Amino acid sequence: MNRKIKYLVILLLIGAGGFILNTLNDAGEFKTISPHFDGECIPIPGAVGAEDITILKNGMALISSHDRRTALAGIPEQGALYSYNLEDETPKLVNLTADISFEFNPHGISLFENSDDSYRIAVINHTRNGHLIEIFDYRDDSLIHQQSIRDPLLISPNDLVLINASQMYVTNDHGSTSDWGKTLEEYLQLKRANVVFYDGSDFSIASENLGYANGINISLDGKILYVAETVGKKISMYSRNAVTNKLTFLQSIDMHSGVDNIELDEKGNLWIGSHPKLLTFTRHAKDADVLSPSQVFRLTPKAENDFVIEEIFLSKGDDLSGSSVGAVFGNTLLIGSVFESHFLSCTINQQDGSN
Repeated sequence: MNRKIKYLVILLLIGAGGFILNTLNDAGEFKTISPHFDGECIPIPGAVGAEDITILKNGMALISSHDRRTALAGIPEQGALYSYNLEDETPKLVNLTADISFEFNPHGISLFENSDDSYRIAVINHTRNGHLIEIFDYRDDSLIHQQSIRDPLLISPNDLVLINASQMYVTNDHGSTSDWGKTLEEYLQLKRANVVFYDGSDFSIASENLGYANGINISLDGKILYVAETVGKKISMYSRNAVTNKLTFLQSIDMHSGVDNIELDEKGNLWIGSHPKLLTFTRHAKDADVLSPSQVFRLTPKAENDFVIEEIFLSKGDDLSGSSVGAVFGNTLLIGSVFESHFLSCTINQQDGSN
């Protein structure tokens, strides 16, 4: 091997090493996890893979549950939507979808309150025959299935937010449909994800070039759309035109963590489940014995374009691995995860005036 080739090999090795180190750093693998939470948590078994949780104003939590490890192993198993009434002295899980006859593997969920105190609920459903959005009506703790929506623009749907009973924004977390393509997007941090809008009959692209568009939600007044970019490690915010539903980018808030689902409390604060070590979470997805740290943020709006970021919960994953959502009602915080056989019900000891 001549000297020039040796130099080229050395440069390639240095470049590869730098890329690997940069990837590890971006994924948070060098972070020090110092667990903390001002309160107490108890595990609630029974809802495997409680990936998304949203809470109605009356304290009824709706939980999207699917055993993803079983699914990844090629063993189909029906998922479920559960209710969990936080106003009960002893809350119990109630399977709301036990009687549905179609394949149901729920992911992100959203609800919209109708004028008659019933709710419209939209759910991402991943089936062996493609991705759909299931539409239900919810009343008296029971669901009535109304519609299944399918469209070519639902490439890799993750989460959604209803803005009324028939229209919604939906995140596609990847631009690729193949497993290999999705892996390249994640490790090369390619921005190929997007947000699509459903106007009640058709889908259109509302925003694109996102780094793994994940959780999505909307401000209480309907004017600001929030999108969690997991690989981008940020919350991106868009102004929404209430007439045309067009989005205009406003700003991004760097979270330095793999942000997942977004929930709002009664005052409009954002509660965000997150993965502080993304590559560890990837290993956890393949092996339940690998603990993945869990994290919940609260973002409090203070003024225009100004938010206060607070890390409310952080653990090494021994109590719950792979946190994906934090939903709050009063001083109760429910923390769900992508794979675990339980979620956490936490009592917050003290809250300041921002919540």
